[in-house]
Amino acid sequence: MTERLLNNKVCIVTGAAQGIGKQIAKQFAEDGARVYAFDRQEFASDDERIQPMVLDLLDSVAVKAAVMEIYKKEGKIDSLVNNAGVVFNRKIGMITRDETELMFRVNVIAAIELIQLVSRLMARNKCGSIVNIASVTAVLGSPGQVAYSATKGAIVAMTKSAAKELAPMGIRVNAVAPGIVKTERFEELYEATGEKIDQRIGRIALGRLGTPADVANACAFLASDRADYISGQILGVDGCASI
Repeated sequence: MTERLLNNKVCIVTGAAQGIGKQIAKQFAEDGARVYAFDRQEFASDDERIQPMVLDLLDSVAVKAAVMEIYKKEGKIDSLVNNAGVVFNRKIGMITRDETELMFRVNVIAAIELIQLVSRLMARNKCGSIVNIASVTAVLGSPGQVAYSATKGAIVAMTKSAAKELAPMGIRVNAVAPGIVKTERFEELYEATGEKIDQRIGRIALGRLGTPADVANACAFLASDRADYISGQILGVDGCASI
């Protein structure tokens, strides 16, 4: 019998109640991991390998308590996926300071704080994988997403720097940069930009929108031992939209 990709790995996935995060948690569990699924809203899972944990990532005390609870129970944390994010699709003249600040607090600062916490624990075992969810907008830009794109650009820079800093501890850090993924809220982008979905698909070489499974499969690979020599990389999962 072939060993599963993440067999007996202990993984944390943030923003796991819906969309891409939910699919990442599901994929990791299918690949053999024990998944601690963070989200601020109540949610349930029918998979015994997925343990929902309700908390607000902006509550640093609650986040630290949850991470330490996992470590005390499992004795290790093998992987962290920083997927949780906030997006306001607004033109430059319409985005508010409060909206911009919230995106940076959730998308960037909360991710950095989780990396701080988890990397200290991973370092004890001299191994671990951190996967951050960036976006193709960090590379290509996107009208109607100036502030959001800025947060994802910060994720790209953070990933590259953290990879170099944590490498001596045996910890790998990578990012997945999705293109347009068909989730519950993807249509909001087109309402904000006025662009037609067919126009965007026409600029994707593979000719279709991405799915949460496309992103989840990439994350599972980067979290696995098969990616043991891969760090500091930004993996585009965009159907070749960047070319």
